[in-house]
Amino acid sequence: MVLINLLLPCLLFLTSGLMVQAACNGHDELCTRQYSNVSFVGAHDSPFVGPLPQQNQGWSVTEQLDNGVRFLQGQTHRAPIIGTLNFCHTSCFLENAGTVRDFLTTVKTWLDANPNEVVTLLIVNGDFVPITDFENEFDGSGITNYTYIPPVSPLAINAWPTLQELITAGTRLVVFLDYGADISKVPYILDEFAYFFETPYSQTDPTFSQCKIDRPSNATASGRMYLVNHTLNVNPLDLGILIPDRDNAATTNSPASIEAQANLCSALYGRNPNVMLLDFVDQGDVIGAENGLNSL
Repeated sequence: MVLINLLLPCLLFLTSGLMVQAACNGHDELCTRQYSNVSFVGAHDSPFVGPLPQQNQGWSVTEQLDNGVRFLQGQTHRAPIIGTLNFCHTSCFLENAGTVRDFLTTVKTWLDANPNEVVTLLIVNGDFVPITDFENEFDGSGITNYTYIPPVSPLAINAWPTLQELITAGTRLVVFLDYGADISKVPYILDEFAYFFETPYSQTDPTFSQCKIDRPSNATASGRMYLVNHTLNVNPLDLGILIPDRDNAATTNSPASIEAQANLCSALYGRNPNVMLLDFVDQGDVIGAENGLNSL
């Protein structure tokens, strides 16, 4: 009897543990949601971190992930002379955040330590390099085993797996490329514009009073997820050069501002944005806005 009394609490703990489902991206409610039915806040130009005008983020990539951001975007270019594929802003002379391989290694390390999280990468192919060049960087970083490969392509918007299904399968990294994707060569790097449309970028209107389709040209909203560029720019000294508006980032990234544009978009397209892309995700309350869009 004494032995039974000692073992009973242990058995109850083990069996209750088996019944409890771990949260997906921090929320139990998201586990049964299809990937295409989740709204994410995204870090625009996520590798470009620092206080300079051409830098778009205040947190490192790891800090962005640690603080709840699950959608990372960045622009790549071929580094001059050495020829590596790097994350560079417009050119590697203006802003060079290091190699694509190092960035992917950082994301892999984070995924290794956070087994119930689904992360998305949107890569900008600034120099239109061959898709196999990206494949080399993915394979070299060791992150390829995490990538999701749709059973058919393009996958219908209502055919995406749930977050729990992605987590269970171990395919917790969804990757899109804006130009140059070729799934016959690299099946896990998906053509962004086969799956998404985007609203205009380089916005200077702090009210974000529009949500029209900008890319791809002549696209319709039907059957596509969509990304809203909620990034505010300024033109200092009227020089015709736009830079991220760091000073007003807390207001731009407030739930009131994010949700106002999201509501405008959902009134047009009948569903919430899939991505609200933001500069300076360390400012404002971006995760609070994301939770609101997901009704959490």
